[in-house]
Amino acid sequence: MENRNLMFGMRSTGKLHLGHYEGVLKNMTALQQKYDCFIEVADWHSITTSLDTAGMKNIIFEMVCDWLAAGIDAKKSTIFVQSCVREHAELHVLLSMLTPVSWLERVPTYKEQIQQLDMGENTSYGFLGYPILQAVDIALYKAAHVPIGRDQLPHLEITREILRKFNNFFNSPVFVEPQAVLTEMPLLLGTDNRKMSKSYGNSIYLSETAEETTKKVLQMITDPNRIKKSDPGNPDICNVYSYHKIYSDAETLGRVSEQCPKAAIGCVECKKILAANLNEKLAAHREKRLQFVKNPQMIEDIINDGNKRARTVAAATLAEVNEKMGLRYFGK
Repeated sequence: MENRNLMFGMRSTGKLHLGHYEGVLKNMTALQQKYDCFIEVADWHSITTSLDTAGMKNIIFEMVCDWLAAGIDAKKSTIFVQSCVREHAELHVLLSMLTPVSWLERVPTYKEQIQQLDMGENTSYGFLGYPILQAVDIALYKAAHVPIGRDQLPHLEITREILRKFNNFFNSPVFVEPQAVLTEMPLLLGTDNRKMSKSYGNSIYLSETAEETTKKVLQMITDPNRIKKSDPGNPDICNVYSYHKIYSDAETLGRVSEQCPKAAIGCVECKKILAANLNEKLAAHREKRLQFVKNPQMIEDIINDGNKRARTVAAATLAEVNEKMGLRYFGK
């Protein structure tokens, strides 16, 4: 029987923005039609770089509201919170016993993030070992499929290596080696032309009102060489135009591409058109999201039900692992 299990996780580090919507949520709503999806709020992963958990509960609530508003179906997909499935912690301990430190240190983003976050000697064991926890997230649900971009292939490969080593050492195919479901994510930069990120303060959030979104769009950086309205612009290097490609129709796109180089349309007018189109596209999401936000008990019930379903699957896998390892001698 074909394994149709798919695992996807998202760190609960803050509000979701347009980049998440275009690059992740739209894709997941499509994948849930084809796969049996386990969708995880990765709150333990969130604290590998920051121990600030003060607003975590609300972040998780807001995140799940956005998932549901985007079309994630709680009946088709198992939505759960990582820390509520304690089997993740136990399997993390077990797999850490067979994972060489050298494997973890060679993960491409490890040293990069140490430098970017200026962690230095404050690098924790948890941060070093997060690839093991990622492997656990996949392994517990015997997920044969993981949706990722090409830049994340090295992360998936270390998962495959860890699970392969377990299967070979204990001479038993307990774990499935997951395959990548490659997804093409549209290039959507922040309002300042950098990567869209909460830390940069350049994100357009899904929880914002139409007025807040319009204000941010009007502040977007355009062609840096176009100083005055009378200067000709270059749509190919303008971030606003890249948004038009996603949120505007062919007629608007043609108008901007033709008139901008001739200085026949100003940047402010161009931004106003984009803001109107963007808000129109987000209207349905905002309306659905508001209904979920107004019903916190429904969200709690969905999460609790998902946690229960996830624990059932995870517990069965962990029992199999302990049996193959010859552990749990007493107390059965």
